[in-house]
Amino acid sequence: MIVSAILKAKGREVETASPTTTLMQIAETLARKRIGAIVITDADQRVAGIVSERDIIRVLAKSGAEVMKGPASAVMTRNVISCGESDTLDQLMGAMTTGRFRHLPVTKDGKLAGIISIGDVVKYHLSEVQMEATAMKQYIAQT
Repeated sequence: MIVSAILKAKGREVETASPTTTLMQIAETLARKRIGAIVITDADQRVAGIVSERDIIRVLAKSGAEVMKGPASAVMTRNVISCGESDTLDQLMGAMTTGRFRHLPVTKDGKLAGIISIGDVVKYHLSEVQMEATAMKQYIAQT
């Protein structure tokens, strides 16, 4: 399965914020939407960074609650690894495992086009495994 098929099934909606959005606003959105990360975009919808729950916990532990008044740009991961619509589940799993992150923005023509989470990867990988197992059982039953 490829990213475009996953996005077709789950949708392309992505929570975004600007680099000037405060960490408190981001934390509130993460909690309200029950999501794990927000993509930080510029005015042209290009990925400028990403802020995850983990990023917020790390900076809180290091700098205290005052940091929540500051902008996302002070904390966001700037070197964001993204994927394209033709990338496969295996490529996504490899990138997420190597980079130790749980969210991959999808870009098309340099602009944000969706997001894939580790939950999406697991869900669709399990679906593929189940389809393969069913096909094998049918093949064995026919021989």
